[in-house]
Amino acid sequence: MRKNIVAGNWKMNKTLQEGLALATELNDVLASATPNCEVVVGTPFIHLASVASAVDTSKIHVAAQNCADKVSGAYTGEVSAAMVKSTGAEYVILGHSERRAYYGETYEILKEKVQLALANNLKPIFCIGELKEEREANKQNEVVKAQLEGSVFNLSAEEFGKIVLAYEPVWAIGTGLTATPAQAQEIHAYIRSLVAEKYGKEVAENTTILYGGSCNPGNAKELFANPDVDGGLIGGASLKAADFKAIIDAF
Repeated sequence: MRKNIVAGNWKMNKTLQEGLALATELNDVLASATPNCEVVVGTPFIHLASVASAVDTSKIHVAAQNCADKVSGAYTGEVSAAMVKSTGAEYVILGHSERRAYYGETYEILKEKVQLALANNLKPIFCIGELKEEREANKQNEVVKAQLEGSVFNLSAEEFGKIVLAYEPVWAIGTGLTATPAQAQEIHAYIRSLVAEKYGKEVAENTTILYGGSCNPGNAKELFANPDVDGGLIGGASLKAADFKAIIDAF
């Protein structure tokens, strides 16, 4: 059975002290709750070890927001998948549109990152999604197909089974615009059909596909009610424990 997941992506927000305070608050809020989904928090690198030590990791799973496309060596400022794993993190967010747009991450670079993440027993949350002009030109299907073929469809079925996909329409990230539940369902079903085509129906049925892009306490329930939407990758609304908990409660 595929998992329902609500994952927070803190992006470049919160000092170490603020991040620890948020993680601790979330830990307290969830202490007496039994969420109907897996809860993940994606923190900046410098928070990972502290947050992983501060929370109950059977209830709150920790994710890095990136990792390097190299194993180790003279790459000043980079953080390897092995380093991420050593902090107690379990997941890593890869292929986010901000990484693709601002840091020039190509299909090939992301292919390397995914393989290194898997080699270090990290679970990639792999992001795909189209730009506004691509959606307006009705090219969203070919865009997500190319992104999958470019970076993850080279994996074996067993390896692919360890990946979580996150569909994030770039035009809805941080803009307040959100795909309608019908738009989200349509493209999530299409993404699942691509996985089925490549790896077979069973793998496709077991693949978790999250929606990201201005998902908030007000629209989460409607989005998550779709049969092919298995949760959310949450940006801004993950920076407040109450908002994030309200999204978790949408399940």
